[in-house]
Amino acid sequence: MSFLTSSAWWRSHVNLRTLYMLFLGQLLSFFLALMSFTSSLIANLGVDTPITQTLFTYLLLALVYGGILLHRREKLRVSWYWYLLLGFVDVQGNYLVNEAYQFSSITSVTLLDCFTIAWVLILTWIFLGTRYSIWQLFGAALCVVGLGIVLLSDAGVAGGGGSQPLLGDVLVIAGTIFFALSNVGEEFCVKKRDRIEVVCMIGVFGFLVSVCQISILELKSLESVEWSTDLILAFVGYGLAGFMLYTLGPFVLQMSGATLFNLSILTSDMWAVVVRIFIYHQEVDWLYYLSFAIVVIGLIIYSVTEKEPDPVTSPEDGNPSYQILEDESATSRNESLAS
Repeated sequence: MSFLTSSAWWRSHVNLRTLYMLFLGQLLSFFLALMSFTSSLIANLGVDTPITQTLFTYLLLALVYGGILLHRREKLRVSWYWYLLLGFVDVQGNYLVNEAYQFSSITSVTLLDCFTIAWVLILTWIFLGTRYSIWQLFGAALCVVGLGIVLLSDAGVAGGGGSQPLLGDVLVIAGTIFFALSNVGEEFCVKKRDRIEVVCMIGVFGFLVSVCQISILELKSLESVEWSTDLILAFVGYGLAGFMLYTLGPFVLQMSGATLFNLSILTSDMWAVVVRIFIYHQEVDWLYYLSFAIVVIGLIIYSVTEKEPDPVTSPEDGNPSYQILEDESATSRNESLAS
């Protein structure tokens, strides 16, 4: 391939939109890394309250974006029970991943958190009608291969960190299933509905679900917590970082989709390695570096071969999930006009 041909291909695939998406992705990556660090710090301080950690984030989302919705004085464009389901799966994803820090290292958790990509590819293909090119699938497959190396390390080949690394890995992978469901549901809503409404309702129902689960699972743990300045700062840092992640995330989901959203935040793994080496003073096996390199290559391949996102399947295309929400929106509008 000649230099001119290579330059033409690069210009056709890498434009301002791609660079802007990657920039937003790196902002998301930073806030995700901050969440990972504060969550692992809370675990290292001997506190096991994975649901309570996210409570402040959901409360902030509900208060800030709820105020905007109240100012608009508009009815919900999507029925409340869909948002309840979205909030429920989001809380479960956060719960399982945060709980994994009790058993595994920050590098393992942040790398395996990227298993969300595989589930998102499957779910968007089935429910949103998204079609991916061979190169996009190849890039995503490379990312999954890189994550498999982490499992190899934590299984004992190279020695992963944490008290029970394999248990932590299982919790993370289970959590990624819920994250994928949440990401795909959020992508659908922000592309076809209102971004402010979606973020607000995730906050409202995420907060309500969290309160219910805390009353069942974490009351005893909270009673035994010895609060300190470091612990309070860790909780506040996690809450603020989560608020920014949920605020910026819908922009990426709306402009591109859940797959690129998850691929873009893979670089948070680099920050996890830095934290483990310089803050926790732990050694990082060479397999983690190999895994990170493979994941980054997969991200680059996927990003530069991504096309403009197709519209989410319309009712005429026969997408049942879209038709359900569309029928409900029409019913809501008719009731509003009748009143």
